[in-house]
Amino acid sequence: MTSKLNSKGPDPILLTLFANRFMSVAEAMGRSLQQTSISTNIKERLDFSCALFAPDGGLVANAPFIPIHLGSMSFAVKYQMKLHGSSLKEGDVLMTNSPHAGGSHLPDITIITPVFAPGSKEIIFFTASRGHHADIGGILPGSMPPTSVNIFEEGAQIESFKIVDGGVYDGKGLVEYMVDKPSQYPGSSGCRNIRDVESDLKAQIAANHKGIQLIHAIVDDYGLETVQEYMYHIRANAEMSVRNLLRDVAKRAGSNILSAIDYLDDGSPISLRVEINEREGSAILDFEGTGCEVRGNLNAPISVVHSAVIYCMRSMLDMDIPLNAGCLVPLEIRIPKKSLLSPSRTAAVCGGNVLTSQRIVDVVLKAFHACAASQGCTNNLTFGTGGKNKDGKAIAGWGYYETIAGGSGAGPGWHGTDGVHTHITNTRIGDVEILERRYPVMIHRFGLRSGSAGVGKWHGGEGVHREIEFLEPMQVSILSERRTRQPYGLEGGGPGVMGRNTWLKKLREEDGDLDENNPTGARDINIGGKATVFMGKGDILLIETPGGGAWGASQGDLTKKGAFTHTNVWEPRGSIAERAAAQAAF
Repeated sequence: MTSKLNSKGPDPILLTLFANRFMSVAEAMGRSLQQTSISTNIKERLDFSCALFAPDGGLVANAPFIPIHLGSMSFAVKYQMKLHGSSLKEGDVLMTNSPHAGGSHLPDITIITPVFAPGSKEIIFFTASRGHHADIGGILPGSMPPTSVNIFEEGAQIESFKIVDGGVYDGKGLVEYMVDKPSQYPGSSGCRNIRDVESDLKAQIAANHKGIQLIHAIVDDYGLETVQEYMYHIRANAEMSVRNLLRDVAKRAGSNILSAIDYLDDGSPISLRVEINEREGSAILDFEGTGCEVRGNLNAPISVVHSAVIYCMRSMLDMDIPLNAGCLVPLEIRIPKKSLLSPSRTAAVCGGNVLTSQRIVDVVLKAFHACAASQGCTNNLTFGTGGKNKDGKAIAGWGYYETIAGGSGAGPGWHGTDGVHTHITNTRIGDVEILERRYPVMIHRFGLRSGSAGVGKWHGGEGVHREIEFLEPMQVSILSERRTRQPYGLEGGGPGVMGRNTWLKKLREEDGDLDENNPTGARDINIGGKATVFMGKGDILLIETPGGGAWGASQGDLTKKGAFTHTNVWEPRGSIAERAAAQAAF
């Protein structure tokens, strides 16, 4: 569709009004999804995103949801447009999660709904929602297997499925995609709790419909031509903001060439060279030199790379604009073929979305000299039950998934933050009370990990420790990074402390563990960054997350341990208060 921009330029008041109206659509979609979902992952952890897209598939506006979703969802919308074209009709709803089709990793399922002009077959917007579902099959409960080597081990893969066709819901087709097809692969199961997944998918469909209603209300108020004109003005405003940022970076750096490199725990490099055209305010981001595709699951789809880049650009802007497709217009992103950032269609990717993406962010921010490294990890914990019977059919079970906070990196003029979900995750962790009520676990410790922050003029944030006892035997998996390489500091600042995952295995006579030197207690076993362990009743997993890097060299007593005091002031807490505060900030 051709943009219809007014040659006189946008009215600044209307520009702000439409930016907030479009954002309010996404916010309302998010509230609808949270209220109607039933899973801990979506309802409590808020691991979902809702957004509004232009007829060409470009991101228009979103609320403060998950950046890794928002940057890549545009790829999913554009892929479905290319696949279905003009055949889409009123009442159609599409479902996809394939990385090849613009997905991130398989548990993130995207629901896309076209918005038609009233009384017309013209698509004027798309509403879309993406939610992380706790189990979609695969070789392990939780569908985030640390040891997966191909995508078939990670669960159901859907390139395109019309979950609603002309207003008719296809429940049988959903079961085929989510239960039957994944269980055909050796060692894999179908979805272990299809009822919960289906309920959350229906909540996503309802959230999209809520967005359609609100878009039609805006069109009724202002007319379709004005709404679409300001949709493009908003994107043009974001584009100009990024162009000005690039010019400013080049001036401050005294060079048009920036570069950085960092490494995954397995030694795979992620390399970046940025070449800025100061006159045009554009840049080429070239990832040449990045390592080849890996046998494990740290491969990141191209859509994830773009998500990381657009997040970094938006984060470095010192102004309040919606994150949208305009942020990427001045950028040319070059990704080498056969690299871990452009993997083959069958490559495992579940860790690329949650771990490699964080390293891409660290590399981009390092190249722009914006701040020290944050924890560089999401510390993905999954546990649960279920599998296959002797006939190969899925056994009903359940799976739980959460990401765990760490320390953020310091910058020129600020300290890192303790115990937060850093950069492109932006989710919450499961509340202890809800976790212990819904699952057979007990949380013994959850607090800041003292001494894990990088030390410098501006210190990094502290990581956390989370100690979980399992009250029933179950399969437990951890997928994490920064266990062999520290989060870097900048300008002489110290690095953050690496993370560590320890299995406190209860001593049992039947296992031959008891001896005269250790008649009671537990064995402390370091299970590494990526592992699956069958925990017995009473076993404990201690997860210690990395701290953030520091900025600037130490300056006397100011950076010594204990020099920073905290005042305890009561503040409203909980998901409702945090949600309200996040929305008030945008």
